[in-house]
Amino acid sequence: MINPSRYRTIAVASTFSPRFKQVIAEAKRIRDRFSSEFHLIYVGERNEETAKKFRDALAQLQLPFDSPIHYEKGDPAEAILRVLAEQKIDMVVAGALEKEVVLHPFLGNVARRLVREASGSVMLFTKPEVKPKPLRRIVFVADYPEHGLRALKTTLALALAESCERLYVIRIITAFDQARASIRADAGEGEKPKTKDEEEDALEKFVLSAGATEVPIEARCIRGNTGLAASDFVQSVKADLLVVSMSKNRDAIQRLPSNIAWITDVIPCNLWVIR
Repeated sequence: MINPSRYRTIAVASTFSPRFKQVIAEAKRIRDRFSSEFHLIYVGERNEETAKKFRDALAQLQLPFDSPIHYEKGDPAEAILRVLAEQKIDMVVAGALEKEVVLHPFLGNVARRLVREASGSVMLFTKPEVKPKPLRRIVFVADYPEHGLRALKTTLALALAESCERLYVIRIITAFDQARASIRADAGEGEKPKTKDEEEDALEKFVLSAGATEVPIEARCIRGNTGLAASDFVQSVKADLLVVSMSKNRDAIQRLPSNIAWITDVIPCNLWVIR
């Protein structure tokens, strides 16, 4: 069991799609890992038919029959976000609802808004299964502030519980970021861009600062013209889960750094946004 104080409540945003039970099964796996209270969110009418579908699913997946179900009406994204905020849900699990376009799966509108606006963490599954596959290969995007270190420690705990074969901790370095840093440094508004060796040393120190672990870790700096080089890397190592940390702020819509802004559109595998 992972530290239960991290995610006291986990909710699954559910629709009666063909993957209804698969998404709930994936949420149950995460709920079991964190020993969390389990909630369901459904946008639609509350009637005997929907109640029976939930009762049957909870029984089949051996989830508590009295798990809270939050029925909401209106726009799906707005309704889910409203429940997450009102119920102070720590993490929401949902299907990615992606569309395949030229080999790149794209997030659906609801999933995109959850990534950008949810009050807590978000975990999206591209191909959920009733019997979830272990998360054997995980990619964590390194962010050096304090919340980034906390996110890495949480990721390590899940990776250990999943018997992860390899955790890749990556730092995304784009040509645009380097050019912008050089301009700021020349104007006396920031430090000079790090050299290749300095970037690799900083990443290594970040990984070591998380403490000892049995999880095999590989640290890599990913360089490219755009942040999509990281998406290509995730696909090349056949990752099961991509993890990105975001700090909580008061803005309804959180603007991601340019090198990971692509995750609000493209999802190369299952995605975990840790807030």
